[in-house]
Amino acid sequence: MTTETKTIPGQKSIELHARRQNAVAQGPGHVTPLYIESAKGALVKDVDGNEIIDFAGGIGMQSVGHCHPKVVKAIQEAVENVIHPCFHVMPYESYIELAEKLNEKTPGDFKKKTMFANSGAEAVENAVKIARAATGRTGVLSFERAYHGRTLMTMSLTSKVAPYKKGFGPFAPETYKIQYPYYYRAPYGVTPEQLDAEVLESIERFFLAEAAANDIAAIIMEPMQGEGGFIVPSATFVKGIRALCDKYGIIMIADEIQAGFARTGKLFAMEHHGVAADLTTLSKSIAAGMPLSAVVGRAELMDAPGVGSLGGTFSGSPVSCAAGLAVLEVIEEENLVERARVIGERMQGAFRSWMDKYEIIGDVRGMGAMVAMEIVKDRATKEPNKEATAYVTSTTWKNGLISLSAGIYGNVLRFLPPLTITDEQLEQGLDILEAAIADASK
Repeated sequence: MTTETKTIPGQKSIELHARRQNAVAQGPGHVTPLYIESAKGALVKDVDGNEIIDFAGGIGMQSVGHCHPKVVKAIQEAVENVIHPCFHVMPYESYIELAEKLNEKTPGDFKKKTMFANSGAEAVENAVKIARAATGRTGVLSFERAYHGRTLMTMSLTSKVAPYKKGFGPFAPETYKIQYPYYYRAPYGVTPEQLDAEVLESIERFFLAEAAANDIAAIIMEPMQGEGGFIVPSATFVKGIRALCDKYGIIMIADEIQAGFARTGKLFAMEHHGVAADLTTLSKSIAAGMPLSAVVGRAELMDAPGVGSLGGTFSGSPVSCAAGLAVLEVIEEENLVERARVIGERMQGAFRSWMDKYEIIGDVRGMGAMVAMEIVKDRATKEPNKEATAYVTSTTWKNGLISLSAGIYGNVLRFLPPLTITDEQLEQGLDILEAAIADASK
């Protein structure tokens, strides 16, 4: 990070922001008013020359870091040969090779197949289509606080009204919400084990009271909730969902879009729970920022839709597939699964030590380098403190660190630093973050 003191945002960012407000719809929001010029690893440089540490990683898109040399080289070599012929017209080897590798690496001791799309929302949409085609059923269950995207189907599966759903109804029919354990906010005296049992039992009641189990095609779950507040379920709960799916012939879909590709200290977060889903959706860090997503799953399910029923013009472009292959090589060569564990241990350790000093920190949680703090007004009542959370996120970028919020109450600070972040950058970022939390605590 540069030691030179500069005004943030600088004049060029201010000018670009004025142009943005005049030319671009307000709907696509952004965390900072800083306009990027370049990025490398865990550092981004804005158009005014300010270097900023990135604890957001493109909302979990940059596990291997910004512009990793190996990824850049793979992209450059790909575009020199072909940019996009459309896989549905003339296929190519990189699509097949990446599919083979994902089939091998995604959890599940069964034959798998893969199809590619462009975005996480498209992956979820296609997973739902596959589940419906395979089962002949139509209902889909998702969870409270879930986030799966902003298209009609994925917005219907998402569980946060503003800004994702308000004013955009009606929503896709036969989509339902069920409970997901939130141990920090469990009723007083209720143990995690008791909460798991109650939530699983509530799903059985749902099948009696709301929608019959034999009408449900799929249950889609995040193995660790992202936008919902980085809420980590127990292995007991995830295995309970697997058991319910097996009992009623329901397809289990794991949404690994934010948690996958080494982020949680495993290649895929479901590995922490010892559970394999029938279908897995992937995106974000899959191609280090190139538009790519995937559905990986049981071969017989993946083949249920007929020829021509899945895909899209740009789906699985050769350039994105080349980037995806490079990402898998970087994760293995640089041991980023272990690096995620090291980063996570350092961050959680720092956050837990801060709890002794700052009463606004109500909870610390996460898996690997997917870490969060829940900010409250009172530890006894656990009243959400959205204002202090917003103060921290706005203060950090002004001081050289990008951070994010999350949660349905807007009171969770979430962190997704590139796994290639250096120890020095990590410590600098933690120092900036602690200073902001100290100010917010006054």
